[in-house]
This record gives sequence, C-alpha cells and structure tokens, in this order.
Amino acid sequence: MTAINHAATFRQLHQHGLLLLANAWDAGSARLIESLGAKAIATTSAGVAWANGYADGSHLPMQQSIATIANIVRVIRVPLSVDFEDGYASDPATVADNVARVIDAGAVGINIEDGADSPDLLASKIERIKRMAAQRGVDLFVNARTDVYLRGLASDERRVEETLARAARYRAAGADNLFVPGVVDADDIRRIVENAGLPLNVMSRPGLPGVPELAALGVRRLSAGASISIATLDCVAGLTSSFLHHGEGNPVPGKALDYGAINRLFDGIEARQQ
Repeated sequence: MTAINHAATFRQLHQHGLLLLANAWDAGSARLIESLGAKAIATTSAGVAWANGYADGSHLPMQQSIATIANIVRVIRVPLSVDFEDGYASDPATVADNVARVIDAGAVGINIEDGADSPDLLASKIERIKRMAAQRGVDLFVNARTDVYLRGLASDERRVEETLARAARYRAAGADNLFVPGVVDADDIRRIVENAGLPLNVMSRPGLPGVPELAALGVRRLSAGASISIATLDCVAGLTSSFLHHGEGNPVPGKALDYGAINRLFDGIEARQQ
C-alpha cells in the first residue's frame, strides 16, 4: 500500500467509531501489535527513547528517531503515526524540517505537543508542518497534544476552558485531531468533544471511562501511551530478577507466544520489500 493510501486510511479511521492505538516502541513490538489486529500503529516517545537507551523528554537523537520509524515501516502494512514530542526543536522551521524526515521515513501521522511552552508556539509549528506537507503532496495527519491536564497547566475549574482555547488555536493552525492526555472525567470529555471542533484523542489511565462509554461520548481515538512498554519492561525485570537470583527465567506457563510463534511474525518480511 502506498503512503497516499495509508494517509487516506488513517484519516478515515478517525471519522467513525473509536480507534484504539496500542503504542509500539520498535519494529518488533509494532509487528506484534499489527499481528493482533491493529488497524494502525502509533509509537510511544517514552518507549522508543528507553529502547534506544535515552530518557523520555526530547533526549533521543533525531537520527535514531528516524531510524526507528523507518524500521517500523519496513515490517508493517498498516498506517504509522509517530509520537514526535515537541518536534525536537523550538524553531517552527526546524521542526518542519524534522517532520519532513518523518514523512520520508514512511509515517503518515504525528503527535506534537505544547508541553509547558506557549500554545502560540505549537500553533506556529503546526502551521509550518502543514505547509511543508502540502508542498510535498502529503496529507499528514497532525494530532495536536495539549498538556493542560497532564501537567496541571490550569486550575480544575478552568481546565476545560483552557483546553478549548488551545483547541481553537490549534484547529486554526491546521491540526486534524486534539489529544488531551490526563482527562478522565466524563463530563469534561463530553464538553471537549462538543466544543473543540476537532476529533478527540484521550489516553488510557486509571479512572477513564470504558471503551463503550468513550465511544458514546464521541471520543474518536484512545491511546495506550507508554503503558504497554512499561508493563513489558516490568515483566522483563521480574523474569530477569528470578533468573539472576535462582537461575529461572522461564516464560509464564500458558502464554500464547513462544520462540516459533514470535519468529513466524517476521517470516517473509524481506521478500515483501522486493
């Protein structure tokens, strides 16, 4: 499937129902997630950073980020969206250049966040990114992440109001989707869905309504975030500790995956590229 087809497919996945994205951190995890029926793959910046030996928070060198993207694209057949943190630069033109490399690597969507920066800065980045993508003939799906809830950037009474103000700014800049990690209250979610003017993406965390309720509220996208990569590393820690202390590090009995099943996930990948 071509990048143009992937871009169209990814956009359509946000139009109806609730898109569930289990975030990957490398080619192996992405291929496994795809094999379990995922309609698209998204990365987790935290998981990608840790897999490459860096702390989360824009510490990962650009070349390693791009290499991870290209390697994931090599093994999957579904659309890929990349958690691109703050764009790995403060200058909007530089961010657009960085995102051009993401497009060249094969991704059709990005997350880009405001964090503690001014919403005007993120809006400027989005404008430059969309302009660059249009010049390349690419319908890049930009998921604008606001950290109003996650970082406590407004009081409890003003969180919805501040989120909606930022949503309006990002929508005017060309954003395609609004990501509000940290929001869990159903009433807040309903107000954001009804007034943001953009499809809403929320992140799985304790207290969040279940999938049927989120769908009924009008949420269009649910992300796992770093939770699956954290659980994976926690499992590795437990098995490794058991091995180092007792010489036992066997997989949990009854699990579906073994050496053969995992190896078969990658059979024929090279031939597929030819």
